[in-house]
Amino acid sequence: MIIREITEADWVEFFPTFTEVVDAGETYAFPEGLAIDEARSWWLESPPGVTVVAIGESGELLGSAKTGPNRPGRGSHVSTASFMVTYAARGQGVGRALGEWVLAWAREQGYAAMQFNAVVETNTVAVTLWQDLGFTIIGTVPEAFDSRAHGRVGLHVMHQYL
Repeated sequence: MIIREITEADWVEFFPTFTEVVDAGETYAFPEGLAIDEARSWWLESPPGVTVVAIGESGELLGSAKTGPNRPGRGSHVSTASFMVTYAARGQGVGRALGEWVLAWAREQGYAAMQFNAVVETNTVAVTLWQDLGFTIIGTVPEAFDSRAHGRVGLHVMHQYL
C-alpha cells in the first residue's frame, strides 16, 4: 500500500466513498447529499494540513485521511485527523496504515499531541484501533451524535501526546 497526497483525480474517485460513509449515518456529522464541489471543503485540507489517499498494489484507492492543526492560533500545536476507508477495503489494515501515517506526519511537523474531537462511541472498530495506536478517551459528550442505527449516542474525545 502506498500513502500519498490526494490529487484531483483521486478526489473524484474517492467522492463516492465520502458520500456512502456520510449517508450511512454512523460516523460523521457532515451534511448529507453534498455535491462533489461542496464536499471538497469538508474533506480536502489546506496547508498546513494535508489530505492523503491509500492506494493498493493494483492501483485501487482504498481510503483517505486528512490531518492538520486541531485549532488555529494558540491551539495549533495540537493536530487532528479524520479517516474514511472504502467498504471493499475494510478489515485489511487500511485504517491502521492511515492512522500510523498521520501520527508520523504530525510528529515530523512538530505537533505536541493529536486529538480526535468526535469519535462515535458505537464505532467500536475505530475506537479500538485508536486505542491500539495509543489514544485514550479523555471524555465523552453524551448523546451528541444522532446515529442512524442507534439513535443518540456519545462522541468520544480521544487524545495522544506525540
